[in-house]
Amino acid sequence: MARLHPPDGDTVAVVSAAGGFVGPFTALVVATLVVALVGGLVASAILRRRDLGTPADRATFATLHTASLAAPHLREGLTPQGASRAARHLRTLLGTSAIALADATATLAWEGLGAHHAPDAREHAEEVLRTGRTVVLGPRDITCDDDECPIRSAVISPITGEDRVVGALLAYGADTSAGTVRATDEVARWVSTQVELAELDRSRARASEAELRALRAQISPHFIYNSLAAIASFVRTDPVRARELLLEFADFTRYAFRRGGEFTTFADELKNIERYLVLEQARFGDRLEVRMLVAPEVLPVAVPFLAVQPLVENAVRHGLEAKTGTGHITLGAQDAGAEAYIWVEDDGAGSDPEVIRRVLAGESDSDSVGLGNVDARLRQVFGEEYGLVVETAPGAGTKVSFRVPKFSPGVRAT
Repeated sequence: MARLHPPDGDTVAVVSAAGGFVGPFTALVVATLVVALVGGLVASAILRRRDLGTPADRATFATLHTASLAAPHLREGLTPQGASRAARHLRTLLGTSAIALADATATLAWEGLGAHHAPDAREHAEEVLRTGRTVVLGPRDITCDDDECPIRSAVISPITGEDRVVGALLAYGADTSAGTVRATDEVARWVSTQVELAELDRSRARASEAELRALRAQISPHFIYNSLAAIASFVRTDPVRARELLLEFADFTRYAFRRGGEFTTFADELKNIERYLVLEQARFGDRLEVRMLVAPEVLPVAVPFLAVQPLVENAVRHGLEAKTGTGHITLGAQDAGAEAYIWVEDDGAGSDPEVIRRVLAGESDSDSVGLGNVDARLRQVFGEEYGLVVETAPGAGTKVSFRVPKFSPGVRAT
């Protein structure tokens, strides 16, 4: 069919494939049918684009999506609250009449039909919790006075963590098939992975807290002694200055020994560094000159708590105490695209690069304040590529720098 556009007038004539003309009304009907046909083809194409593929593809997507809904709750560990929230999604994965989660002491959650069996779930899981092997129970093991109750069998699979059985997943139904056994085992293994990840998160948090306590203990002895000695020297000669320094010292220690999150903003870290430097300048006087080059864009960036101050303290203690004359320290922070670049540089005595290498590798008992600790925490939080970079040589001063992502999952200043 060909469409003709006459040279004048608005009427459009349509020529049939046979070569004859049809009237305007008929043409309108035909045009409407053509539009409907084209619209249908477009809609069909859109639906095809939105199609997730074969039935197997759709089933895979549904399974992964359901697992992703359960995962955040299991990352709390095998707790009653997390188990209750995850149970609905685990039952969807298995497609059974009911499921339960139990640990060594109690039934943590029940989801589905036959909730009156919930108190018995822990007892049903007894053998699995003891042996770590999957067990199938039948009607002789699961009794019920309700003739209409669909709970007549169960597949019970172990949930493990740190190479030990920490709980059990119980899939209940009217009967049991080999497919149900395999599916329950696989889901239990997936739950075990989430529980182990939760334990890793807790271990990481405990390790981080231990490192932070070690860093606080490392900072406190010499710094507290030196600060109090400096304050005492002004008590008689300049009481007002002594009072100001005492307030700075109180604010510094309050921040350093605070109970709070693992991260802080660079702005807060910078404030505490300024307090520290006020106290050190009271001790060194004109021998210590400090310059700060900080881009405002970097101030809100989250950094590990007490990640920068130990580097400044190290510059003062090891860079300037052994230096004659005036020592200079530069603290810098600049915007580097998706990252912030932070450095501390001094023109002090410097160090043997091999000594620093051993400190960062944990192979030295050197008292370089916090270098190894800060390096380990940065790598632990952001990845191996985010550790400290130390540039030094005897008599050439030292520059310590590191990068942090401006945004990183799980990193939030508090």
